[in-house]
Amino acid sequence: MDISSPAPAYLRAYDEQLRARPVPGRTAERVGPVLRVVSDGYGQGFLTYRDLGGLDGAELDAFIAGQRDFFTGIGRPVEWKYHGYDLPVDLPGRLTAAGFEAEEQETVMVGEAAALAASPALPEGVRLREVSGRADLERIREMEELVWEADRSWLPDLLERDIAGPGDRCAVVVAEAGERVVCAAWMRFHEGTDFVSLWGGSTLKEWRGRGVYRAMVAYRAGLAVARGFRLVQVDASDDSRPILARLGLEAIATTTPYVWVPPTV
Repeated sequence: MDISSPAPAYLRAYDEQLRARPVPGRTAERVGPVLRVVSDGYGQGFLTYRDLGGLDGAELDAFIAGQRDFFTGIGRPVEWKYHGYDLPVDLPGRLTAAGFEAEEQETVMVGEAAALAASPALPEGVRLREVSGRADLERIREMEELVWEADRSWLPDLLERDIAGPGDRCAVVVAEAGERVVCAAWMRFHEGTDFVSLWGGSTLKEWRGRGVYRAMVAYRAGLAVARGFRLVQVDASDDSRPILARLGLEAIATTTPYVWVPPTV
């Protein structure tokens, strides 16, 4: 990282404030150095941590296997969120040896909310609106299923519960052209930290490259500023990373989800 860049300071804040932070509305317990999160009633679990406290070798292998077996026992997939600077350096190989499969790498990006919160520049006929009702959440599901060609039946329940709380507030925003949802995104306000995190941002193919995603970022950054949050954090895909970099967010780390899916799931 460039020594003149704010990225090192952002990374320190991210490590101290967000890593291993309990997920609101989820059952979580501390298991050794890891926070084990189980989504109540549906969905995959998560394993997250700030560091592994020196765990290595055969002891680490046994620990990984123990987490895999726990989620196998309850019939749930689980994601081990690996950061590119995590130790030991051979952790990815150990996860793979235990049956976890790597998904696409993402980039953790952070920027100043105030600098991002310009007035959203939208294509003609598109409006942004914060939503919370079930009918709108189902419209988001339909749009997401078109974009990803995959089942998103779990999404309205997840968003509805996150909006209702408890814990860090969630705000959901749609971009609409007439009666059609063309993009949807949400954010979490991480109370007691400097951060909001941005999620979603899926956009219908015919609306990509027209500034809708950028407008969504600006709108949500404005919500962050209005509520007194300083930093915006995104786990960016390869598609969204260049857009976010042009807006001024800094890349501070890479993450790779390592996922175990029990054979019966």
